[in-house]
Amino acid sequence: MKSGNDTSSADFFLLGFLSWTNVHMFSLAIIVLAFIAALSGNALLIFLIQVDSSLHTPMYFFLSQLAFMDICQTLIVVPKMVADFLTPGNPISPAGCGAQVSLTLTMGRAECLLLAVMAYDRYIAICNLLQYPILLSRRVCLGLTSSVWVGASADALILTTCAMHLPYCGSKEINYFFCEVPVLLKLSCSDTSQYETLLFVCGNFLLLIPSSTILASYSHILAAVLSMKSTRGQQKALATCSSHLTVVGMFYGAAIFTYMRPSSYHFPEQVKIVSLFYTIVTPVLNPLIYSLRNKDFLAALRNLFGKGRIFQQN
Repeated sequence: MKSGNDTSSADFFLLGFLSWTNVHMFSLAIIVLAFIAALSGNALLIFLIQVDSSLHTPMYFFLSQLAFMDICQTLIVVPKMVADFLTPGNPISPAGCGAQVSLTLTMGRAECLLLAVMAYDRYIAICNLLQYPILLSRRVCLGLTSSVWVGASADALILTTCAMHLPYCGSKEINYFFCEVPVLLKLSCSDTSQYETLLFVCGNFLLLIPSSTILASYSHILAAVLSMKSTRGQQKALATCSSHLTVVGMFYGAAIFTYMRPSSYHFPEQVKIVSLFYTIVTPVLNPLIYSLRNKDFLAALRNLFGKGRIFQQN
């Protein structure tokens, strides 16, 4: 941080998402319930994948990574958000703000890349089933997830380092419920045009490349499904992809709204709602989307509760 006439060493203040009214108290209760649901749902998903041998496949390995990202995303944002609502005026240090920026960027970037990897997994499973154990061996899966984490972390580190070395002058109040790069840039007293260009390029690169992979994968999947003679085979193939496509639609819809619109169309309240969607609502919905229509998960749940009843009887 620079010194001099700026106040970059001072703490930041998050103004939050909610005000202190009865209506907002009800909204806060909903958010807390959603937070608990997101943690418990994704934790159960990871637990089932770990303990049930029938779920030890690449698809569920990648899904466990997605669940872990959702848990991290909610833990990074919601506890601080609730604390700021209950005791307004809590400061957040520059180091704490930088950590929040870095971690939220890492999770967002990692999920963006992981969804492309999961689309590739579905492409191999449907179009190259005989080569599936070779093309997606455990070593390959570990390599792909390592690349996802390394790429996301490197991008987040670069953007966070640049953002936190900008001088911040005057008011340190952030009209948001967590530290994020676009809202921090508005507080800087220097020319941020070059950094905004870097942010725009990185954001669009990490949207366009994975989305192109997803589009190419599902184009091949659609062609393969249409060539199937069995209607049951077509339905089964589409069922394995429907959950992933739903999650992709939610994630990329929010990302496009945030990063691919001109800044003149960004209104604070709209951005807050979209951010609330991908930090809280999406982590709640993801385990439901992947489990409710998944026979393997339902069977694993029945086995788990069946063993629990047997243990209690014994």
